[in-house]
Formats: sequence, C-alpha cells, structure tokens
Amino acid sequence: MNEIIEKTRELGEMIQNSEQMKNVKNAEILQENDDKAQELLKEFNLQRMNLARDMQNNKISREDAIKKNNEAFDDMISKSDSIKKYIEAKKDFDNLVNQVNQILNFYITGQDPNCTHDCSTCGGCH
Repeated sequence: MNEIIEKTRELGEMIQNSEQMKNVKNAEILQENDDKAQELLKEFNLQRMNLARDMQNNKISREDAIKKNNEAFDDMISKSDSIKKYIEAKKDFDNLVNQVNQILNFYITGQDPNCTHDCSTCGGCH
C-alpha cells in the first residue's frame, strides 16, 4: 500500500512541475497584475450575478441567461490577452489532468472512457 501512495506523490510532483502547471501559474500572475484584466473580470462577475438574479426573478429565461453569459465571456476574453492566455493555459492543464484520470480509470476499471464500442472509431481494443 505504501508503494501506491509513494507513486501517487511522485505523480503529483510531476504534475506540479509540468510545463502545463508552470504555464498556468505564469499566466495567472500576468492576469493578476493586469489592471485592465482585473476590471474586465469584475465587470463579468457583476454581469453574471445580475443574470442569475434576473433568472431567479423570472425576468429572463435560463437559455437567454446562458446565451448572454457566453457572449459576455467571449467579449471579455476578446479584450484581454492576459485573460485569454490564462484560459488557454488552464485548458491545457485541465486536459493533462483529465488524461491522467482517464488512464487511472482504465487501469482500475478496465474500461476506456473514450471507448464507443465501435472499433472502427479507434482501430480496436487495447
């Protein structure tokens, strides 16, 4: 059992020292030090709270609130390179973590979460 915990710690350290994690941390620092980005984030969060309130008070449908939220998000990232870089770095890091989780899941359960059971989509089972 101790060997499993030790290997898990090693994996955690590898992820912590990965290029993806370094990119997220660097992008986060840039975003935090960007006054324009911070103002855009405050505005976006205020818009989200207002949309949630309007939806709760039946002033706007859930679908319209989602649409307006997505539009506000797209507008925000189009106005700030530091926010855009952070989001891209975070996506890359999240993809790494998801891949690790999928591999662990495969070895624990024997089931590939990406398997469609249609071998023409991947070329066959492992």
